[in-house]
Amino acid sequence: MEISGILSALVIGTVVGVLGRWLLPGRQHIGVLWTIVVGIAAALVGTAIARSAGLADTNGVDWVEWLIQILLAALGVAALSRVKALN
Repeated sequence: MEISGILSALVIGTVVGVLGRWLLPGRQHIGVLWTIVVGIAAALVGTAIARSAGLADTNGVDWVEWLIQILLAALGVAALSRVKALN
């Protein structure tokens, strides 16, 4: 992976994490750094899921891929927040 790919993964992961967190109601018990980490993981896994389903390479914006990534981020933020709240 080139440096541009790493930078774009960080930016996209940050956006995905923030959007996923924004979907959840109430307060989350994790910080911004964890939100970004969850967003990066969700972006990578979401892309893999979209590619395996044949949905990643479309003309224009890959809306289904973005939706998968954001939903995964929301699930990840909710799960991590719940774990952090129990500690």
